[in-house]
Amino acid sequence: MNNYSKQREIILEIIKKEKSHPTAEDIYVIVHKSYPYISRSTVYRNIGILVNNKTILKLKVQNGADRYDYIYEKHYHSICEKCGIVYDFKYDFDIKRIQKELLKQTDVISNIDTLTIYGICKDCYKEKEDKNGIKRK
Repeated sequence: MNNYSKQREIILEIIKKEKSHPTAEDIYVIVHKSYPYISRSTVYRNIGILVNNKTILKLKVQNGADRYDYIYEKHYHSICEKCGIVYDFKYDFDIKRIQKELLKQTDVISNIDTLTIYGICKDCYKEKEDKNGIKRK
């Protein structure tokens, strides 16, 4: 069990305010500006505690640092495979149906609490098209 910590409260408030899904390093930089006495290891350790307590969500980014999100309401994520930007989106998935189908096809009993969809954002897609000389409609 993890007791109350003023540093953890500060870190959580920053994660709540940041809508950009910051990395641990981003969080440290923000914390350090206002609270220079809080070390990097304290920030990283407390982020881990907040993830383990399911107060915040750790988002795995394929080509970059993991990002973090405060769990304020049910929503899902889409992450650009190229630049790592994270987008929130809401959709009413039939979670029970997904769990049943997953069990049927794989024999895996799942505890779905998040869903992340990977793709390429429109800016990275446009950049790719421009580099390849492809005309967009």
